[in-house]
Amino acid sequence: MRALLVDRSVPGGLRLGEAPDPVPAPNQALVRVTATSLNYGEVAFGIRNAPQGTILGWDAAGIVERAAADGSGPAPGTRVVTLAADGAWAELRAVDTDLMGAVPQEADLGAISTVPVAGASALRALHRLGPILGRRVLVTGATGGVGRYAVQLAHLGGAQVVASTGDPAAHGESLRELGADEVVSGPHAVTEPVDGVLDLVGGDQLVSAYDRLAGGGTLVTVGHAADSGESFPAGAFSGGHERHDRSIVTFFLLACRNLAPDLTWLAGGVAAGRLTPRISWRGSWREAAKATEALLGRRLHGKAVLEIESDPKIA
Repeated sequence: MRALLVDRSVPGGLRLGEAPDPVPAPNQALVRVTATSLNYGEVAFGIRNAPQGTILGWDAAGIVERAAADGSGPAPGTRVVTLAADGAWAELRAVDTDLMGAVPQEADLGAISTVPVAGASALRALHRLGPILGRRVLVTGATGGVGRYAVQLAHLGGAQVVASTGDPAAHGESLRELGADEVVSGPHAVTEPVDGVLDLVGGDQLVSAYDRLAGGGTLVTVGHAADSGESFPAGAFSGGHERHDRSIVTFFLLACRNLAPDLTWLAGGVAAGRLTPRISWRGSWREAAKATEALLGRRLHGKAVLEIESDPKIA
């Protein structure tokens, strides 16, 4: 099969080459990939740190070519959205069936490929907040892939959504269209306490967002775009009688088992138009270097999608 292989000697660090077909475990289906979406973390850190020749990639959508041997998961020919720690940037992918969701027949698989990390991270993070109907929820880094899903999902859940972005003038209108009630230039600009935070940035923004939490509130740390540590001032965790019992929690998406129902529900939402993935870059996987350069340069406010073109020798 063909795949994008880590090769730090070429621009973008990825080379289209040949690799052995994956051999599925009994609980895995073999999927022919048609589209994959890129995430900042795998591009910024994966390409830099992975061994040469590695096939990376978390998100992919495609069609089941061979069902799992243990009888779990979808049948051959089913359109699916998939998540795994690697292997998405290839023509074929072996995926655990509990990390695979069914996709409506009419859905755009390029758009669906944005669902796994961005959509599922936002959904699971909101679950960690508990009931959000009528509560104020702050989303930092709201213009990124996870952030845009988080704004929409929080709005669908009945929250009053406060979206934080570095440039409200440029992105305020689009965030309000997704369901944001307020758009601010950072957690420091939030004037009223919030009941929950989905922090996608880390660093100083996480510290500032925690300071905006009301008593009993929870901050879920999801992303680390700032790539810097957090330093809390003295007394940050002591609180007063009105701001006690505040929590900071985190989770690792790939350690969340049985994501299949989440992925299926999210894919259905995208297919039906209830959820809108903003795709800022879309093109052939032969142009992966252009996509990774734009992502690393912070020029994309949304997702980058690579189309996995069929090998002309077998098309």
